[in-house]
Amino acid sequence: MLNDLLARNRNWSAERQEQEPDYFTRLAALQAPEYFWIGCSNSRVPANVVAGLDPGEVFVHRNVANVIHSSDMNLLSALEFAVDALHVREIIVCGHYGCGGVKAATEDFPHGLADHWLEPIRRLARSYAAELTQLPDIEKRRERLAELNVVDGVRRVAETPILRRAWQHGADIRIHGLIYGLKDGRLRDLDCTVGAGHFQSADPS
Repeated sequence: MLNDLLARNRNWSAERQEQEPDYFTRLAALQAPEYFWIGCSNSRVPANVVAGLDPGEVFVHRNVANVIHSSDMNLLSALEFAVDALHVREIIVCGHYGCGGVKAATEDFPHGLADHWLEPIRRLARSYAAELTQLPDIEKRRERLAELNVVDGVRRVAETPILRRAWQHGADIRIHGLIYGLKDGRLRDLDCTVGAGHFQSADPS
């Protein structure tokens, strides 16, 4: 399988160079992405592919169920690098329907370490229990919970000291919440965008 992977890489590299001779030279010279994407590790949701972007146009962090933990040093390091070093001004938290992590968070049997990781989603399920129980079936409830997880993620990113400091220094950064549909390949805006005005209204000082 590794040999097959390497062969595919050689073919892809040759095709790219044939189509655009300076492609790799240009990518190697500078990393200047416009977006920082926080998404799910699911193999069916590669950020640049579903967003129609080329490599180099999006800086990516992924984890199971796109959960934002305030103590996740991996995520925070990537976020700080995106904001302070790459000067990214559009941050996207993207979940997807049919998420295995959301499904696991709604099940009653143990999943090992994943249960600790997914605790924020279970907390959301408890907080929004009244809304979720109004939906007709478990799949619809999980879809809505995936959306709520994205909205909560946008809020959590906005509350990090990294974003608060950047906004305090005048950076025009916006955080968006999107959800991806595996069945149709479409991204949907959850209308929960947060910008510098959120910081100003939350902390007038």
